[in-house]
Amino acid sequence: MKIGIVGAGQVGASAAYAIALLGKAREIVLIDLDPAMAAAQAEDISHAMPFAATSEVRAGGYADLTGAEVVIIAAGVSQQPGETRLDLLARNAAVFRIVTDQVLTHAPDAILLIASNPVDVMTGITVRLTGLPAHRVIGSGTILDTARFRVLLGQHLRIDPRSIHAYVLGEHGDSEVLSWSSAQVGARDLTSYAQDSGAPITYDVRARIDDGVRRAAYRIIEGKGATYYGIGAGLARLVTAIGGDERSVHSVSVMTSDVEGIKDVPLSLPRILGKTGVIGDVAPEISADEHAALGVSAKLLKDTLEAVRL
Repeated sequence: MKIGIVGAGQVGASAAYAIALLGKAREIVLIDLDPAMAAAQAEDISHAMPFAATSEVRAGGYADLTGAEVVIIAAGVSQQPGETRLDLLARNAAVFRIVTDQVLTHAPDAILLIASNPVDVMTGITVRLTGLPAHRVIGSGTILDTARFRVLLGQHLRIDPRSIHAYVLGEHGDSEVLSWSSAQVGARDLTSYAQDSGAPITYDVRARIDDGVRRAAYRIIEGKGATYYGIGAGLARLVTAIGGDERSVHSVSVMTSDVEGIKDVPLSLPRILGKTGVIGDVAPEISADEHAALGVSAKLLKDTLEAVRL
């Protein structure tokens, strides 16, 4: 499998490193506006390969994407002092117009994985810029929020988080919805299992975990400036699901025809991923309060997307 990554900063490089360590790509091409950065990241990662796998990791240009099955886009501009969020989105949209045109010129059949923030809106912008079908433009969405949710539940219950089935829905951001009502431990309802195991999900526990998920990025950024290892591993997991035609379920963001009455909105729900991208949705059974919160999240994202100048 050949993978392209546009944007060789911390997120793009972490994704390349995770994909390479897993041995899920025969070739990874890193592209960046700063060629020296891309070359340095590729060389550094390639030196890890004798300890892990046989992936070829190299820097290149857009022409080197020929034959890529998946292209991760982790490029974008930083917010300037006094700049509004919509101004920033407009500038990022201009960057994406150039990037996606180049990517699809050389890899017209590639699935696009969007990692640039705000990821849901950038996913919607990418669909509008390219005209690609929604199933081929996949935002990383709430895969990281979902992982954080499962980790914190696992710590509370003293269980491997991989055995916990719980999802974060909606925006990758402040309006995200932790789906407590559909969460399970193995085949058991979360609440009943937690009660029986002596670790009940009390109001305080829920509040602590909610804060732990919702505020994680802020804490990490405060401590070290950015988050990248978690999302890098998450992107590697999505690449694995696509490359292996796994038909496994992940909370990724795609343009969705209708969510809580909001039409054509990019957000995360549990989706089935395979060789062609998103194959279908697995709609969770959620509470009335969670439905309402998901509707609020969907409207926020829709309004933001509609306000961006393309």
